[in-house]
Amino acid sequence: MTLEQLRIFLAVAEMLHFTRAAEALYITQPAVSAAIQSLETEYGVKLFHRIGRHIEITDAGKLLQGEAQKILDQVDLTERGLKELNNLQRGELKLGASLTIGNYWLPEKISDFKQQYPGIFINCTLGNAEEICEGTAVGMYDLGFVTGDIKPALQNSLEKEIVGSDRLQIVVGKSHPWFQLTEIYLEELLTTSWVMRESGSGAQQMFEGALQSWGIETSNLDVVLYLNTSEMVKVVVERGVGAAAIPESMVTKEVMLGTLHAVQIIDPQKSPGKKLEIVQPVWKLKHRQRFQTQVMMAFEKLAMQEPVQVY
Repeated sequence: MTLEQLRIFLAVAEMLHFTRAAEALYITQPAVSAAIQSLETEYGVKLFHRIGRHIEITDAGKLLQGEAQKILDQVDLTERGLKELNNLQRGELKLGASLTIGNYWLPEKISDFKQQYPGIFINCTLGNAEEICEGTAVGMYDLGFVTGDIKPALQNSLEKEIVGSDRLQIVVGKSHPWFQLTEIYLEELLTTSWVMRESGSGAQQMFEGALQSWGIETSNLDVVLYLNTSEMVKVVVERGVGAAAIPESMVTKEVMLGTLHAVQIIDPQKSPGKKLEIVQPVWKLKHRQRFQTQVMMAFEKLAMQEPVQVY
């Protein structure tokens, strides 16, 4: 069994097509067929069912698929580790970040890191918090940066550390009745329509968690729109559609220009004179058991120099 055979097998298993796998790998179709046949002959198993003009993966194939991916992932990490034995002159770093962190904090950190280590290639992906947590758990990202809760099913795989905090603000547009107010009572949250992020986002998790701690069920709010980026939410609210809870760093400019207005929440029954805030940690995530490269450790050190305050 060779690494090349495993790469060919995984391509066929993903595409369930010999010719398309050959095209993706830039090799001939007979070479693909020969690699699969060699594996099947060597171990006396069938990896694929040939049914007419299409194929289906067998139980043996499914077993090999999972193990082969682990092997190639480990080979990739080993190669990266060897390349780093040159004082971080070369290497690769794969980062994942939730949208607010990725847009408003991470660029500065990446820029500082590139100035120190110009030979390091950085691949950064943005997504909602749930996607970044899952991607870090399966090895898509070396490090993840998110706000919000981490699913219990992933907590055994992921090591988390606080690098700062994030705050949400309740904002409205000029045509909203709250635009002239500085404070609203907690129960007034039930009197307006809302524009919200999708359920997998860190901002939405923060908002729902705060509402729950204040004794308000999200289902009792009048939600008129769910959108998949806070930028979209901001623009819609600016145009006069309802209220929204948005990371403070994203609305600083709009609040200064007067196109959005932020209101504070007070609950005189429980906390007289105290304003209710929505603040939650920003987490740095990494896998507990995967190989920790020198590049990762260098970026972690830089990221921790100044705790991030997104708000």
